[in-house]
Amino acid sequence: MPYIPHTDADVRAMLDVIGAESIDDLFREIPESLRRTAPLDIPSHQDEYHLYQHLVGLARQNLDATKLDWYLGAGLYDRYIPQSVPALISRGEFLTAYTPYQPELSQGYLQTIYEFQSMVAELLGVDVANASMYDGSTAMAEAAFMATGITGRDRIVVSEAVHPHWRQVLETYAWANSLRVETLPSQEGATTHWGDLSDAAAIIVQTPNFFGVLEDVTHARKDSQAAGAMLIVATDPVACALMPPAGELGADIVVAEGQPLGVAMGFGGPLVGLFGCRQEYIRRIPGRIVGRTTDHDGRPGFTMTLRTREQDIRREKATSNICTNEALMALAATIYLTALGKNGLESIAESSVRNTQYARKKLVEAGAKLTFPGRVFGEFVITLPKPAAGVRDALIERGIMAGLPLGDYFAGRENELLVAVTEVRTREQIDRFAAELHSAIA
Repeated sequence: MPYIPHTDADVRAMLDVIGAESIDDLFREIPESLRRTAPLDIPSHQDEYHLYQHLVGLARQNLDATKLDWYLGAGLYDRYIPQSVPALISRGEFLTAYTPYQPELSQGYLQTIYEFQSMVAELLGVDVANASMYDGSTAMAEAAFMATGITGRDRIVVSEAVHPHWRQVLETYAWANSLRVETLPSQEGATTHWGDLSDAAAIIVQTPNFFGVLEDVTHARKDSQAAGAMLIVATDPVACALMPPAGELGADIVVAEGQPLGVAMGFGGPLVGLFGCRQEYIRRIPGRIVGRTTDHDGRPGFTMTLRTREQDIRREKATSNICTNEALMALAATIYLTALGKNGLESIAESSVRNTQYARKKLVEAGAKLTFPGRVFGEFVITLPKPAAGVRDALIERGIMAGLPLGDYFAGRENELLVAVTEVRTREQIDRFAAELHSAIA
């Protein structure tokens, strides 16, 4: 292997130390049917310069939001990130820092996390927020797990309009913890009939949901409260700048994906989960919380508190095994929210709404049909006269990432396309999208 520097003698010496006869012995637990037997198709070795040029050529084949007009959302969104965000999170004291276990060495980082919690709590309309989680999907699954512990019930009822990937993560958590998950169908892009909730630990609704439709949280609150079930609401943090936050509408737990708040799409990660709840559940919160206190001399300071992970307390008492709070991504969201402020975030949300409504109008004029004509935020579904996947592929060749075909996620929706429109799209770009779509479906 030209790119592995070890000599045969080096390999033999390492195998002797660990007591293996050959490298193949290291993989004996893997069935032979799953092992690759043919040599890897790796070109002969090159000098550093030509290898670098080869890698650059491979990278150029990637199509991302810098090369296409981007209308693909479904959980990750092309939003503008102020230059202050990458400039500050790349500082060594932040970029290389580990979890701040020692408050005497980590006051700066602890304070940023405290500020993050404060802003998230205000944004989601909750009493308390934790120091962030892996991503929105695991935050929602942890919320469901938390609800079963509080209510003593094992049934989770979730709307079909919740993001399919998030529901898959929920199913995995539920399987591992012997919980039951029931998915209720959506009508007109939303779930309004929750059925019998008498033995439900929680119901889960998302607004705006996977289809971009705004759900009726107050209706869900009424049904869950009558049954003694908890209400978990997944939301979009940017949408919270315009609409009443879910916590103020009666949600017991509110979760969200924080990527739209200054975190790059990054080909799918890393992300940052937002998690908040009522004060009465504070000792049930998974992950970490940073609190404000005073030191021996009365000076204000910050430290982790109410640490309920199995790394900190007895395993049987732990509320979760969350091992990280995605501190760097949480810092990015903190800087983003600080740079924009309340008015700035509201302006971005309003711009997204204007662009979304304009795009709906132009795409309908181009020959598409609105699948769900109700209220939406930032995202909507259109029905095309032909399979959406083929239309999407055709538009990629014309420099447009048109959105997400829904056929892979929902049977019978092969002609439907989920389109996301953020504040960075211009009317000229939307006009071009409409023109190219008209040509592709003609």
